[in-house]
Amino acid sequence: MEKKGAQLIRWNRMIRERLTLFGQREDGSMVIFAVFVFIMILLVTGMAVDFMRVETTRTRVQATLDRAVLAAADLDQTLPRDEVVADYMTKADLADALVGDPTVDEGLNYSEVSASAAVEVPMLFSGLAAVTNPGSSYHESLTVPASATAEERVAKVEISMVLDISGSMNSNNRIGNLRNAASEFVNTVLADSNEDLISVSLVPYSEHVSAGEDLFGQFNTNQTHGYSYCLEFENGDFSTTSMSRGSDYDQVQHFQWAYDGRNNDRTRTVCPRYSNQTITPWSQDRNALLSQISQLNGTIQTSIHLGMKWGAGLLDPSTRPQLNGLIGQGDVDSAFAGRPASYDDNETLKFIILMSDGENTSSLRLQDWAYDSDSDRNHWNNYNLQYYLQHYVDSRYHSRFYWWKYDSATMNQLTHNICSAAKDNGIIIWTIGFEVPSDAGNTVLRNCATSPSHFFDVDGVEISSAFSAIATQINNLKLTR
Repeated sequence: MEKKGAQLIRWNRMIRERLTLFGQREDGSMVIFAVFVFIMILLVTGMAVDFMRVETTRTRVQATLDRAVLAAADLDQTLPRDEVVADYMTKADLADALVGDPTVDEGLNYSEVSASAAVEVPMLFSGLAAVTNPGSSYHESLTVPASATAEERVAKVEISMVLDISGSMNSNNRIGNLRNAASEFVNTVLADSNEDLISVSLVPYSEHVSAGEDLFGQFNTNQTHGYSYCLEFENGDFSTTSMSRGSDYDQVQHFQWAYDGRNNDRTRTVCPRYSNQTITPWSQDRNALLSQISQLNGTIQTSIHLGMKWGAGLLDPSTRPQLNGLIGQGDVDSAFAGRPASYDDNETLKFIILMSDGENTSSLRLQDWAYDSDSDRNHWNNYNLQYYLQHYVDSRYHSRFYWWKYDSATMNQLTHNICSAAKDNGIIIWTIGFEVPSDAGNTVLRNCATSPSHFFDVDGVEISSAFSAIATQINNLKLTR
């Protein structure tokens, strides 16, 4: 035993001496350094491989998700947008990567789709680095996240504001509430950020719609007087939004027939005669529109179909020559050259906001024999028809002087026709029934709207809420694609 103990001591002494000698020799240091370098190379190379796999996976997931949300957000997309995203990911063998359901936000003229994904990538080499906290194991995989949002909006917007200025609007402060509501609407949609994008045509209507002298002059007309400027439409004109005809338009006679005739009032003629009652076409001049709206006042009868005909016509490409003519005269901003846009222009949306406080009434015209000379036309510029008949004509002959151009039933049908023609061309119609006293009046407006949700039945100051809701929708229309 003593011999074996002495031998073990000698071996321990020899090992210590050899290790000491090995540590003191240069070739031993080089081996340690070489081993260290080899391990580092192996570690860096392994980590590079791992992270290359991570980046490749991330790129693949992100690219697929980007394509998915872009396709889903397309305004022309007819399939459910969340299903489009899921289908793209499934076909890329990434169905399990989606995190939750895609988020969809869409309106009449925009859509936004967001989605997130995550994939676990196994780490094959990075464990060599022991990238861990003390006492924990290294990460066996790395989560690769991805997220994407796509939004499509329309840049150009064309709006017709078709506003009732019939005589009943003077009651119960309706005209005041309308002025406030319409002004707020204009301020919202014509914000500075919308410059050159949104055009607004203001179309006040009562028994007829005054084009105003400048716009009237852009149409082919059989003009017979210069007292007021309305176009006469035939029933067939309401089956189309176009205002391009194979024949010239006749000019509406200038006279007044409404009211009791006890005085010779001529301020409320069939064709409105004052500048604040005329169309302001294709404008982005906020101050000019606000100024006109502040001067709106109620006049005579209600002809919804005529307001709608002009509202739709000013959105129809057939009036492009008239717009260009007004640009040439300096009456319309040159930024709107080429408008109204074609109906298939997917970068332009067209809207009509139709407001009325009642229902279609009736409208008459003078017989041709009573309006076929300059002296006749001058006569009726100086005399209210009712006043003249009561003071100068035997009551037995009153009906010989006039004929009924429209009754309420005909007007309702023509309103239906022009609303249908507008909707068939993709024009979005909002209608506002403002303190309408009858179900029949609201029915006409409700049927004219693009959908039941596009119809507002309001009273008093609620009209501002209706215009505000519509303006908020339209104000989102800026190009982001």
